[in-house]
Amino acid sequence: MAAWEEIVEKRTGERCFCLRHPSGLTIRVNPKEGYRSSYAVFATRYGSIDTAFRMGGAAEETVVPAGIAHYLEHKLFESEDGDAFSRYAKTGASANAFTSFDRTAYLFSCTDRFSESLEILLDFVQHPYFTEETVQKEQGIIGQEIRMCEDSPGRRVLFNLLKALYKKHPVRIDIAGTVESIAQITPELLYGCYRTFYKLNNMVLAVSGSVTPQEVLAVADRMLASKDDGERVERAVTDEPDEPAAPRVESRMPVASPLFYLGFKDSLPGGRCRTAEELAAADVLLEILAGQASPLYARLMKQGLINTSFGAEYFEGPGYAAWIIGGESADPDGVAEAVHAEIERLRRDGIPAADFEAARNALYGRLVSSLNDVENCGDILVSDFFYGRAPFALVEAAASLTPAAVARMLEDGLRREQSALSVVSPAG
Repeated sequence: MAAWEEIVEKRTGERCFCLRHPSGLTIRVNPKEGYRSSYAVFATRYGSIDTAFRMGGAAEETVVPAGIAHYLEHKLFESEDGDAFSRYAKTGASANAFTSFDRTAYLFSCTDRFSESLEILLDFVQHPYFTEETVQKEQGIIGQEIRMCEDSPGRRVLFNLLKALYKKHPVRIDIAGTVESIAQITPELLYGCYRTFYKLNNMVLAVSGSVTPQEVLAVADRMLASKDDGERVERAVTDEPDEPAAPRVESRMPVASPLFYLGFKDSLPGGRCRTAEELAAADVLLEILAGQASPLYARLMKQGLINTSFGAEYFEGPGYAAWIIGGESADPDGVAEAVHAEIERLRRDGIPAADFEAARNALYGRLVSSLNDVENCGDILVSDFFYGRAPFALVEAAASLTPAAVARMLEDGLRREQSALSVVSPAG
């Protein structure tokens, strides 16, 4: 029988017990003494970007319609006997699910009857049920959801940016797909994608809160297959060029003030993800450049060019990454030029030691604070697993980050020639 490996984050004492179950499933448990609530997330390495893939080393790629991962998430809650939500209602758990660019996750939180709720989670995710009638019905529901998303200015400005940054990578396509693409989905396609991506060796179960590894394993042993079938799915690797598809895109919608995102494409060849150290450096660099304590933020606020919606994030996934800065502004192009000028100033003058220390401490403080929330901890464990990082690795990476690492990130990234500006302006 496989044994638990205990990993302790040395600065905070946060513990994670890791196990590769005989079924192939990776299990990560973060027990928290004194907590009343528990959170579990059962996730598969399957998201909206997985429109092309190979199974078992096959020579030919399989290509499927955009939006099918999200569609499958919706349908998986259903069974011949009802839906999973009605089962959760009996245990008192609060359940949900989501599909992102690179994963699909099913989750619940509870304050008691944890084992019963975990049984429900592992059961319904492993037992798909699709019919022609239910699939056709869902096409109308998701089609309406897609049209509602198209009317969202915040979503429009983001996906316009991704289409401007990326020429080929499927991250440029909306997670839900299009009305035309989901019309191609059939029960056979859903079952095929399910069998490909919902293999336990392609999944992870992360649990945080008032639980023990033994409780989790007892349920897993009852509910999971006893043997890994050994088959693996290979994600398609897109040959994405360094330059963006377009330097600027603009849409008009009924908004009170223009919305904008300025993105800087970051090249990650071979489908790799950032290491914890690289991600910490990227986050600290953004804090120095555009955080609320930065000189740029102070100047733009004083000039009335931004408001408190202004912010920045490092957007990452397998084979794609970008620095994204945005918010509301009466002059998005002016803000974009100010950002470019500040980047060049930092390259020319260097990053002051005090600014680096303040930004690193701010990141470290946010990371440590996030460990108090069981849902954050569960989601972090999933991300760390899918991105090849040790549990809670970003905490140590932030604490031990050097100015040289941030300087390298500044030198290599945030290039004007790899940037794009997306704007949603008021209609009329």
